[in-house]
Amino acid sequence: MVTVVDRSPSVIIGPATFDSFFKTIDDYSSRWMVASFIRLMRYFGFFIAIFLPATYIAIISFHFEVIPIKLLLSLGASRERIPFPPYIEAFIMEITLEMLREAGIRLPAKIGQTVGIVGGIVIGQAAVEAGIVSNIMVIVVALTAVASFIIPNYEMGSSIRIIRFPMMIFASLFGFVGLTVGLMILLAHFVALESLGTPYGSPIAPLRFPDWKDALIRFPLWSIYKRPLSTKAIQMKKAKSNHPESDKQ
Repeated sequence: MVTVVDRSPSVIIGPATFDSFFKTIDDYSSRWMVASFIRLMRYFGFFIAIFLPATYIAIISFHFEVIPIKLLLSLGASRERIPFPPYIEAFIMEITLEMLREAGIRLPAKIGQTVGIVGGIVIGQAAVEAGIVSNIMVIVVALTAVASFIIPNYEMGSSIRIIRFPMMIFASLFGFVGLTVGLMILLAHFVALESLGTPYGSPIAPLRFPDWKDALIRFPLWSIYKRPLSTKAIQMKKAKSNHPESDKQ
């Protein structure tokens, strides 16, 4: 189903599933190995963007014994001047990052890019030298920002930005146990969601193995000859391509 909104250059396509937010049209014009690698990188970036700051908080606050001793000494040296606990430090940097991101969007394109890059470098360096945050926290926030930009869909990226904060709260309260609880709540919500009567997690939940040819990885185009079951299409088999079957792109 497609909904056209008056005076908008975009259309709303439904039903929407979780994996559809990680696909782009470029995936189908590249070799299947390249497209699969990039798609897997998007999923990896999804988990990094949600769980990396929370994992840092959990490890520093509760589970520092899992860190190798040499790295632990380095972390201790970088945090000895920091007056805030890890979760306050993480919240300061994450909120600063979100403010810089929104400021960059609202400004003209050329100025916005400059504000985002220069502002991030200057503020991060100044915060470290002032002893407000540690240098490892700046690295964690930078990796989180890069991972969140990998997601091709803006709405999904916005959801990730919001989910990150509850995960940080769970980690600051209960460590890895809190992270596990947060992940279970997220999975329960994920399984319960529907889009126009179609399970949002399809083909992962419920499992629909025929649709996995174009889910986590993208199989060669010649092998994807049926439409996804989530589309509830009347004609499930796709029209034959003009390309020969030997073209395994």
